[in-house]
Amino acid sequence: MPNVRHPDRLGLHLRVVLRDRAGHAVAVGPGKADLLEAIGETGSIAAAGRRLGMSYKRAWSLVETLNAMFRGPLVDAAKGGARGGGAVLTPLGVKILAAYRTLEVQSARAGQAPLGIIRRAIEAEK
Repeated sequence: MPNVRHPDRLGLHLRVVLRDRAGHAVAVGPGKADLLEAIGETGSIAAAGRRLGMSYKRAWSLVETLNAMFRGPLVDAAKGGARGGGAVLTPLGVKILAAYRTLEVQSARAGQAPLGIIRRAIEAEK
C-alpha cells in the first residue's frame, strides 16, 4: 500500500492549478495556504515554517514562489537585524487565502456524499 503524505488529514485536499502571466502552470494547495495562514498568525516566515515543520529555506522558497505567481506579492517581508524582521500578508495575500479557504469549505460540502460512498466501500473491504 502506498505511503500517504498526511494520514492525519483525511478527506479532500484541494489544489488550484492555473496558468500564470507567462503561461506556466502554477498551483496553490494545502501547504502554501497553511504557510500563508501561519505567516499571518505569527508575523514571521521562520516561525511559520517551524510551526509547519519545514525549513526556513523551504518556507522562503514557497513565499518567493507565491509572490511571483500573482499580480502583486502575497507576503511582505522585512529582513532581520537589530530591530528584527517580520512578515505580513498583503491585502492580496489575505484575499487569496480567504478565497482558497472558501473553496476548501465548498469542496468539502460538495464531496460529502461521494466520500461517504468511497469510505463505505473501503470499510466493507475490511
